[in-house]
Amino acid sequence: MSIGLYIHIPFCKGKCPYCDFYSVRTDEELMNRYVASLVAEIGDWADELFNKEVSTIYIGGGSPSQIGGIRLRRIINAAKDNFNFVGNEITVELNPSDDMDEILPELAKAGVTRISLGMQSAVDEERKALGRRASADDVKRAIEKAKDNSITNISLDLMIGVPKQSLESLEQSLDFLKSADITHISFYMLSIEEGTHFYDISDKLVLPEEEDVCQMYEKTIEELEKSGFKQYEISNLAKEGFESQHNLKYWHCEEYLGIGPSAHSFLDGKRFYYPRDIELFINGTKPINDGNGGDFEEYAMLALRLTEGLQNERVIERFGKAIDKKIFNRAKKKKFKGLLKVNDNSIALTPKGFLVSNSIISELIEE
Repeated sequence: MSIGLYIHIPFCKGKCPYCDFYSVRTDEELMNRYVASLVAEIGDWADELFNKEVSTIYIGGGSPSQIGGIRLRRIINAAKDNFNFVGNEITVELNPSDDMDEILPELAKAGVTRISLGMQSAVDEERKALGRRASADDVKRAIEKAKDNSITNISLDLMIGVPKQSLESLEQSLDFLKSADITHISFYMLSIEEGTHFYDISDKLVLPEEEDVCQMYEKTIEELEKSGFKQYEISNLAKEGFESQHNLKYWHCEEYLGIGPSAHSFLDGKRFYYPRDIELFINGTKPINDGNGGDFEEYAMLALRLTEGLQNERVIERFGKAIDKKIFNRAKKKKFKGLLKVNDNSIALTPKGFLVSNSIISELIEE
């Protein structure tokens, strides 16, 4: 089976107050050093994994667009030239405030087929509270520029439960998404993570009530599905045929290789990751072993993030035996509370179930 390739670009102009992804500020020299090391590491991994095909490439961050189109094109070409790339999905995350006039033509030349734009909110007051520099108009221009360069598979990010947000202001962001002529939406409930600025000032943050956030979640799904989107994962909706093939690899517990500081991998039943330190990466530090992966418990936890849920056919194909009847029996108890959909062949969470997914999944696979 083919693997997914993730490449981390750890640069940002500034740290958003909610973000706990690894990123640093940069300059021309550091960007050049990093890209050179990244290209070399790609070559080394391609030699080691010569017998594996790559079907998706995803460049994330940080803000990959900060390094500019020419460097991004060099990285993508290195991945395509070194690995046996057999897919048609190459995704790059972009910050709409960066130079789209320079970046998008280069991405098109490199064969990029999909971009993910960090919008978070179409409401300027909310965007400011989230530390976002681009305006809603910048997002519009980035979408138009991508289409001018024949990149039409476009995903936007939306955050719910953020400072200054209400059910009414959410309407403005949903209206923007519905009118944007895009193919995919990733939407996340704000989570206050340790090590972020929001964590440091958490006692001062004024956030929507939990009940309102739950209503926002359900409203987002309901309104976007009216416009042709379909939820396929807890935090993702897509128009038919435009689900993220790379992210589906994660949720189907398939193999992937991550390159760059903080990037994680799962290959041949083993998990490993690079330290969160750009200088260690540039100096050739290799990944750290993170134990075994891919057992039934992990597989089930990931599968239950998807609207298709945990399917007997896939479980038998992977593990050689069906889902334990005890799990089905536990699931049937939740079915009558409107939290799960259960039949003889699958168990899947409902939209209401997704709101309490962690506790449900823990109960289902407790043994």
